[in-house]
Amino acid sequence: MNKAITDGIVFQPTSFSEGLNVWSSQDGTPGSNTYASATNAAFVPADQDFGGCLELQKVSSTTKVRYMGQTPISPGCYLLIKARVKLISGAFPSVRIAGWAGRNDASQLRGVVQTGPSVALSSYGEVTEVRAIVGSGNRGGVDMAWGKDAAYGHFGLDFTGPNGGIVRVDDLTIEDISTMYADELVGAVDVRDFGAIGDGVADDHDAFEAADDAANGREVLVPEGTFFIGGSITFQNRVRFVGKINMPDDARLTLLKDFNLPSYIDAFDDEVLAFKKAFQSLLNYNDHESLDMGGRRIQLTEPLDLQAAVNNRTEFNTRRVVRNGMFQADPSTAWDSETTTSPGTYDNSNGLKLTNVTNAANVLQGSLITGAGVGREIYVTSVDIGAQEITLSRPLFDAEGTQTYTFTRHKYMLDFSGFDKNSYMQFDDVEFLGNNRASHVILPNAGLNFHFRDCHFNKPNHRCVTSPGSGCQGMMFDRCQFLSAESSLRVQDRISICFNSNKNDIKIRDCRIQHFRHFGVIAGTGSVISGNHWFHGDGETDGERVAGLIFTRPNAVALITSNYIDNNYIEWTNEHDSTPDFSNQYSFGGMTITGNIFLSIDVAPWFNFVVIKPYGTGHTLSGFNMSGNVFRMFAGNIDRVEGVNTTYADLDRTRFKNVVVQGNTYSGINQPIFNPCTLEHNEASDNSIWTMDFAPHLPFQAETRVVESVVPKDKIQSGGSIVGDMPYALTGVGPNGDQIKLGWQQPSRGKVMVTARCDNPT
Repeated sequence: MNKAITDGIVFQPTSFSEGLNVWSSQDGTPGSNTYASATNAAFVPADQDFGGCLELQKVSSTTKVRYMGQTPISPGCYLLIKARVKLISGAFPSVRIAGWAGRNDASQLRGVVQTGPSVALSSYGEVTEVRAIVGSGNRGGVDMAWGKDAAYGHFGLDFTGPNGGIVRVDDLTIEDISTMYADELVGAVDVRDFGAIGDGVADDHDAFEAADDAANGREVLVPEGTFFIGGSITFQNRVRFVGKINMPDDARLTLLKDFNLPSYIDAFDDEVLAFKKAFQSLLNYNDHESLDMGGRRIQLTEPLDLQAAVNNRTEFNTRRVVRNGMFQADPSTAWDSETTTSPGTYDNSNGLKLTNVTNAANVLQGSLITGAGVGREIYVTSVDIGAQEITLSRPLFDAEGTQTYTFTRHKYMLDFSGFDKNSYMQFDDVEFLGNNRASHVILPNAGLNFHFRDCHFNKPNHRCVTSPGSGCQGMMFDRCQFLSAESSLRVQDRISICFNSNKNDIKIRDCRIQHFRHFGVIAGTGSVISGNHWFHGDGETDGERVAGLIFTRPNAVALITSNYIDNNYIEWTNEHDSTPDFSNQYSFGGMTITGNIFLSIDVAPWFNFVVIKPYGTGHTLSGFNMSGNVFRMFAGNIDRVEGVNTTYADLDRTRFKNVVVQGNTYSGINQPIFNPCTLEHNEASDNSIWTMDFAPHLPFQAETRVVESVVPKDKIQSGGSIVGDMPYALTGVGPNGDQIKLGWQQPSRGKVMVTARCDNPT
């Protein structure tokens, strides 16, 4: 760039031979004194070294020579100013290039350097050249950096030191040397050209904005140095960061043309800070719906509080995506869980509150609660220190009165719990590597449709994804991998859990889960669990197995289909009910288990694949479909695929309704089950009452409630005569109610196929 060529700008001052009336003895501004009639100055037409030159006697502490013409200067333009001088006689002064910086409004630009390096004259008749570079930016070799507000200058010389000396000055030359910086300026606009200092102290915000305004499609260059930006800034053009920036926590950097994590890392030279700033921008409507991490790994030594990073928002309800990267937990005591115990009072009528909590201030929001009568995966949603109250994510099942509870706050790599509400947040192709040090993600208190797609949850120390409140409404996992740090442990010794949910409509699809204690604890309804493979076994002989999926609401409204359920079982409870006894609410129902593979290896014969565990009395089963599944055992058989855990209560089998168990395949199962169940009965001698035992074929060892059909397989005879009448049927007979009796008008014998059900008509 050379504006003398490209723009036709004339930088060179007139020569002294054209008159001294344009050469000022002051600042060079209009109305200042000139050398045209000065007694201490004259034009010398023929000097042996200079030709025509100015002869000047130094008469003041600073004797000035200034060209009164306005030499233009603008961002990106750099001028080399030179003069040759020699001392003729008298005292030895010093000389320097100097100027007066002017604004567009003709006022002086103050606060900038307006003199160049000083050179001492040390001998008579010796020609000395002085020079200085002036420009807008604080660039290498620039002596006078005037910033973006300078419009022109009055340039010349200053003579300082002792008075009395007589000097001669050759014509001043001003040359546009912007091409010296061509390696940095080609296609780019340097922030230094607009006054950026880059010392980490001066606020370069305005210079950055001015550079971006001037770029007009070109790249903005941030050169070496540390640039402090005191407020939010948005770049409309691409930016290349060679140096780094720092900003206040609440100031946002928005890179509209370079919105990706690598650009933010270049800007801040700190991966964690870069992600915070990029995420801050993502949630402040920067015209981007997603943040590409560029495959970068962010090494964390403490939890990343994402609401603190976006400290101007406690709610955000617009879709945003973070994709293509990795978060890794590095060694640090900041990952240690914090545990406290406190007495508190629970009242069933206020099921989501603990009151009169001693030292409530010690209890951290997001803590896991344990204690007598507390179900699994119940968390502290909020703490009211003044009222000494704690809000719970789910009710307790048997904790009426006052007792001591334990509150454990695990530490999560990404912590959303500071948000009151955050919806439609999505992570795509992101790995969370806890290294058995940290848990992975804790959700906001409220929100909709948190979505994890093609993500890897690797080696958490406690949890992969935790919902401490209702931020799990509509949560989705698609094609994710969950890899435990506990593969070497026995099943009963493991503690890690993939996820929990408190609200409805979660969808878990096509995921792979390896060696956790539990896959998920689901407290909501409307769940779709499809196409997953979760396996939790170990190498123990007759090994203990625990639940893979736990549903804690009796009316689950859940679809479990096309999964591979490997060395674990489905557990169905009502442990999150403050009044768990049945009292006209929905009982166990709304569960569909179809088309799955159930497999287990080397377990005790009393193991079951589907277990109902009532936490209160009076419950029954109403609305259950288990069809088209494959149940298979290796290294030993089990008795049944289903069972009831009666630790707290049993089911009322007299009220089963709408139970369908059919089309399943049983391998290594001693007692296959069916409903409706069809059995063949052969009565060899004449009897009026035929008794048929449907145990153990009915699900959950249920009672017979309905006979759907009685079909003779051969002639029914009485004595030597064929009997043409139909029998009547009695159900629910026998000591366990699992028999039926067929009554005939006369003693008869023969063979029949009887279909019975364990459920009443709806």
